[in-house]
Amino acid sequence: MTDSQVTLSVSRLEKKIRKKQIIKGISFELRKGEVFGFLGPNGAGKTTTIRMLVGLIKPTAGSISICGHDLARDYTKAIQNIGCIVENPELYTYLSGRENLDYFRRMIPGVSKARIDEVVHLVRLEHRIHDRVSTYSLGMRQRLGIAQALLSNPKVLILDEPTNGLDPMGIREMREFIRFLAEKEGLTVLVSSHLLSEIQLMCDRVAIMSKGSILKTGAVSELLTEKERVIWHAEPISKARELLSRETEILAESKTAVITANNPDQISRWNETLVREGVAVKGIEVKLPALEDLFIELTEGEAID
Repeated sequence: MTDSQVTLSVSRLEKKIRKKQIIKGISFELRKGEVFGFLGPNGAGKTTTIRMLVGLIKPTAGSISICGHDLARDYTKAIQNIGCIVENPELYTYLSGRENLDYFRRMIPGVSKARIDEVVHLVRLEHRIHDRVSTYSLGMRQRLGIAQALLSNPKVLILDEPTNGLDPMGIREMREFIRFLAEKEGLTVLVSSHLLSEIQLMCDRVAIMSKGSILKTGAVSELLTEKERVIWHAEPISKARELLSRETEILAESKTAVITANNPDQISRWNETLVREGVAVKGIEVKLPALEDLFIELTEGEAID
């Protein structure tokens, strides 16, 4: 991977608050044009990490680099490459959408009025941009907030719970819009969310965090494939369990099935063993777990933020 593909790099990041170690040396990288999911249970340190990424609090140790600029040493150049929306964006509801954007534009050096038209088109609000924000749906307010975050033309966009409070249609539209920003506009989008099914559909890669440490980072498909299960439907089930336990770990069982980890190279051999020993194999089902299953397994069942 070339340096130009890495838009945000976190190396051995730590944070202590009142002598308590909140963040414990985490490292990860974000790449151009990807949607990166950031998941963590209550108290995992996810929000603390995001605050460090956007310069709201300083790390105790480690480094953050945004588009090649070190956040501590070159704050201005680093921070102008990042945009952030934390839950519901702060907007002036008595103003129109365009008036809101113009107000925030004036606070950012070098941003022209023409940029407003660009971001309005990007978030697809042309038909309502002159209406008061008080008349906007929650989904429209979220998109206006994203337009605000995009005014400075950042390379990295951080969205904390972007689908919070949206109805199913609004969630789907937001998911498609975030994918559009990454795939068509080349933005790096970091998304934190408690909706694991949405993260699974939306993100290219994820980092799963617990108790201040990152437990797993990787492509969603790869992480799930690592945890594939094989469900063996067989009779007698007790004998099937006994034979399979000699070959691999038994993950779970019921009155009619045994569940083992997946080993594609060995399934046919295990099946032959069962049949040879008089077990009637009625079905072999390879099941890919949901991201929620992996999350619960890695975090030992802690509740997500």
